[in-house]
Amino acid sequence: MAVIIKDVEAGSVAERAGITAGSSLISINGNEIIDVLDYRFYQNDKRLKLKVLTENKLKTYRIRKSEYEELGLIFDTYLIDKQRSCKNKCIFCFIDQLPKGMRESLYFKDDDSRLSFLFGNYITLTNITEHEVERIIKLHISPVNISVHTTNPELRCQMMKNRFAGDALKVLYRLADAGIDINCQLVLCPGYNDGDELKRSLTDLTALNSVKSIAAVPVGLTAHRDGLEDIKPFDKQTATDVLNIIDEFSNNTLNTYGKRRVFAADEFYLLANQPIPDVDFYEDFLQLENGVGMWSLFLNEATTATNEDYCDFELKTPRKISVVTGEAAYPLIKNIVDIATEKWHNLYCNVYAAKNKFFGGHITVTGLVTGSDIIAALKGKDIGDELLISASMLRHEKDKFLDDLTLDDVQKELGVKIKITENDGFEFVSALLGNR
Repeated sequence: MAVIIKDVEAGSVAERAGITAGSSLISINGNEIIDVLDYRFYQNDKRLKLKVLTENKLKTYRIRKSEYEELGLIFDTYLIDKQRSCKNKCIFCFIDQLPKGMRESLYFKDDDSRLSFLFGNYITLTNITEHEVERIIKLHISPVNISVHTTNPELRCQMMKNRFAGDALKVLYRLADAGIDINCQLVLCPGYNDGDELKRSLTDLTALNSVKSIAAVPVGLTAHRDGLEDIKPFDKQTATDVLNIIDEFSNNTLNTYGKRRVFAADEFYLLANQPIPDVDFYEDFLQLENGVGMWSLFLNEATTATNEDYCDFELKTPRKISVVTGEAAYPLIKNIVDIATEKWHNLYCNVYAAKNKFFGGHITVTGLVTGSDIIAALKGKDIGDELLISASMLRHEKDKFLDDLTLDDVQKELGVKIKITENDGFEFVSALLGNR
């Protein structure tokens, strides 16, 4: 297989070697180049032998360069080949619960091992190729992030609606046997993979030394589930039951491995009306992107900022602003704002919780709050001179919400300037004080 070189960066190693656009890269040091991971890993050596097809002639280029210096080849797509879509039809899939009329890219389901390594995405292993498995083991690529959900093969097939889903678990065990670090995700659905099935999954996974962390995450249910499987949301009692199981296995791994490897998402503690553990409980925060320890870390950063970073800061002129957040995070944000307004008496800040009307159902997280939700929550309210929102509400470019409303749309509708803050307690306190 050959990959077409779209362009060559000016002044790069490849250009100096004489490689031209339109040629096809065949191999690097005898290793076939199929995708971005092959290219990125094999280009790192100081001495390279490239096989390149130019005008139907196979040429060999011998290159010397600094270790990790980029070759400078540009391809049609970031991954070099096409991004792989998910082959499953999971009963809990959030994308299947999206309302109609959103931008097309939001309906794409990715399940691509390359994105796991590059961006930390979770994969199901149901469409990973043998070439990729062998490459992971050969190059010892770690960690691999896997959406396991259950280690019961039959139940996994049922929940993912893929007859190969159970068999795909064999890849997990192959990677574990090869010493590849693994992070696991379990999206829990009441009556399916909680209770005794959760105990089975945690027993199987915690027995593997290579599994460094496991996150239990509650299923997210929108109001757009027509024709989908009937799944009940977690309530106080079922969330408490999950936490009891998680605590048992978390303590077991602490005793066995010297570290906790099993964690529950913050949402379980909120549903169970239990206090979220302090920051030390989460150790290396390996599952932060799954909402594990996010609350504790943010609170720790914010309180540190108010007590240390800004202990001598004087707010010389009165500042009147507002913050809008999701319903789940409202108590956390309100707590931090109360600490700040008590410390700085001329800081006036309202905190508003935006009910998620766009997705509906049981969606309360800040990252799924849309522009229309913000407008509905704040229209006619006393906002002040500035509105702070979380960057998690916006797409990567930070210009548009999930409902396609832009920052400008919301600013014009509410008549207020919007400031974006990252999911960082230090920056949030800085933004409260206008000291960005």
